[in-house]
Amino acid sequence: MDEAPAARGATSEATNPFTSVPIEVTVCVGKARPLIRELVALGENAVLPLDKSVDDPVELYVGDRLIARGMLEEKEGDQNGQLVVRLTEVVDLQSGH
Repeated sequence: MDEAPAARGATSEATNPFTSVPIEVTVCVGKARPLIRELVALGENAVLPLDKSVDDPVELYVGDRLIARGMLEEKEGDQNGQLVVRLTEVVDLQSGH
C-alpha cells in the first residue's frame, strides 16, 4: 500500500498534459531608476542607462519568481543575430518557496 502515492507522483512527461502548456519566461537585463522629470523628458533616441553591463548575467523569471540566471548570446546559423540565453545557474524549484 505504501507504493501507491509514489506511483501517482511519478507521472511521466509523456502522460502529463501540463508538460505541453507554454509559459512565458521574462528575461531581465537590468533596471533603470530615473527621476520622474527625466523619464517624462525621454524621447526617440534617448539613452536610459541600466544598472548592469553587457557582460553581466541576466535573470529569468516566470511571473515574479526567479528561475535561472544566464548570459546573453547571439544565435549562430540560420537565425544569426537572434538573442538567446545560455543558462549558467538554475534555481532549485523543488525547495518549497
